[in-house]
Amino acid sequence: MSKKTETKQTKKVVITRTRSGIGAKQNHRETLRSLGLKKIGDSVERELDAITEGMVRTVAHMVVVEEAK
Repeated sequence: MSKKTETKQTKKVVITRTRSGIGAKQNHRETLRSLGLKKIGDSVERELDAITEGMVRTVAHMVVVEEAK
């Protein structure tokens, strides 16, 4: 028997930092750094997997998420 390999298409998203980390919780600041967002206005393109979704959900009030083109 042969196993089928599934090619799951993951969406790409652009995450842009919109708010400062001053006064934010430590884990929120660390999450922003883990996403690669150092300064306000920084953007990164990432695949939307479970890990990235959780990170974005943690700092949803500090970022804007758009589908990559």
